[in-house]
Amino acid sequence: MGETPDLPGHPSCPGAFARAWAKAVSGTSYLPMTQAQLELLLQRLTERLAGALRAEPFDPRVGHQVGAELVAAHIASAEGLGRTVEVIQLRLIRDLGLVADDVEDRMARLLATVATGYARALRDRTLDEQESIRRAAMVARAQAERALRDSEARFRHQATHDPLTDLPNRLLFTERLTAAIGAPGRSADRVGVCFLDLDRFKVVNDSLGHQIGDALLVSVARRLRAALGEHLLARLGGDEFVILVERTARVDDAVAAAEAALAALAEPFLVDGHELTVTASIGIVERPVGGTTPGELMRAADSTLHWAKAAGGARWSVFDPDRHRADLARYALAAAIPAAIDRGEFFLDYQPLTSLRDGTMLGVEALVRWRHPELGVLRPDSFIGLAEETGLIVRLGGWVLAEACREAESWGARAPFVSVNLAVRQVHRPGLVQEVRSLLAATGLPPERLQLELTESTMMSTAEEPVRALRVLADLGVRIAIDDFGTGYCNLAYLRDLPVTELKVAGEFVTGLRAPAVDPAGRTDERILASLVSLAHALDLTVTAEGVETAGQAERLRAIGCDAGQGWYFGRPGPAEGCLGRSPALSTMAGVEPVASAG
Repeated sequence: MGETPDLPGHPSCPGAFARAWAKAVSGTSYLPMTQAQLELLLQRLTERLAGALRAEPFDPRVGHQVGAELVAAHIASAEGLGRTVEVIQLRLIRDLGLVADDVEDRMARLLATVATGYARALRDRTLDEQESIRRAAMVARAQAERALRDSEARFRHQATHDPLTDLPNRLLFTERLTAAIGAPGRSADRVGVCFLDLDRFKVVNDSLGHQIGDALLVSVARRLRAALGEHLLARLGGDEFVILVERTARVDDAVAAAEAALAALAEPFLVDGHELTVTASIGIVERPVGGTTPGELMRAADSTLHWAKAAGGARWSVFDPDRHRADLARYALAAAIPAAIDRGEFFLDYQPLTSLRDGTMLGVEALVRWRHPELGVLRPDSFIGLAEETGLIVRLGGWVLAEACREAESWGARAPFVSVNLAVRQVHRPGLVQEVRSLLAATGLPPERLQLELTESTMMSTAEEPVRALRVLADLGVRIAIDDFGTGYCNLAYLRDLPVTELKVAGEFVTGLRAPAVDPAGRTDERILASLVSLAHALDLTVTAEGVETAGQAERLRAIGCDAGQGWYFGRPGPAEGCLGRSPALSTMAGVEPVASAG
């Protein structure tokens, strides 16, 4: 086969053909190379094609390699292949000056192998890309699933953990408690719950700020978690924590967890330069899981926590079913008070206040009773404390005051005054003066015929407004008495400036007078009473002794100068007519025991 030398600048130079080839395929595909780099690549492929056409024997397989290299160089479009075939077919033989009898045949076969190699390479690349895409999709799916699991885990953690302390929250605790109670095959197990509340934590927030309070809670949580080991510790909110003690054998197991928690708080906490001492109260309930629910357990633990608080805090208390039933009965009784007032179930009994000098009746004390439709007649000690705890004492006390004024006005002069107890909440009400004024005006009762009894602790309050209100009432003519005197603060200097007309000495001192005069205890109480009477008289106050039950007590009280007495000896509480219908108790001062009425 004849050939023409490939000289630079000669029409048969591979470089010239490569430039024409490069021009033909430019723009048919994205090529990550410069034009010069493309021309060098195609010049190399031109030389390989030329070599194949000249070679003896002829080997068309070179075309496979050329086609594959074109695809590898990203000349990988149908248009690029078409232009390649076209430029090779039309120009390669001519531009390189190839002359041979079979050159056209060789060219046709070579172009076929170029196309075949191109197609195979393109197919392989497509398959490789599809595999890469598949693998990338699998990796992306796996990453997405892992990210989703991680995200779900984070969301789950956030939903079930307290953001401040990172302890389990109420939701997770309830789930764990429910599982402990309802797990198959565990109906014979026992479980314990310890409800913990920090004592007086509000003081920290109020005095040092919530930031210090939050830091303290974090430190408390850290100590408790370390002390409780395997037991689940959760924060319910605020300064409330709860401990789950699973598979207990007896209540001592739950008590041990509570004591470990209290011990963990024994050492002071150093928070932002502040040394803080923390105590806690814990309510403990421990019982078989069969027949109980998470709600019942938590309510029982909460109730027991309040028992620990009421006992002074810094301690634990164990749930007592009998006490719990009694509490529920008390709550039910308290809740029934408003409706009972509306239905007229409350009424007043009266007890005489009798002069120890001549036995005349000086006045009567109004004592409220409750005619309960199921429990019968209830004395004040059954419901007054509940009314004070719930704030209902204001409404109930207002009814007592109004009823006493209304009834007393109808008695005429048979009782010089009616004495009514006022609760602390009533005294601190801003509208007390106006309330009393309105009642006196509405009933027509003269102010001097109303006496208001207040406890000693109420009178010794440092709050100026209640004392100012009492002074206004005293200026109106209303009598002011201190009830149960001797059992409270006994701030004598303060007593000197109070608008008080009478002291009612607590019955605890009068009880000792039942003993013989030679008894040391009785003599002590007598001396105390004599001192109180002397003090009261020095302040121009009259003295009434409560709890007088015998003629001997009455005589000894009269002997030390006590002005009046109140108690079963002079008459039990009863309806107004029975009380006011009694004759003056002159005979009682001679030592004759009166017949006490039922009440």
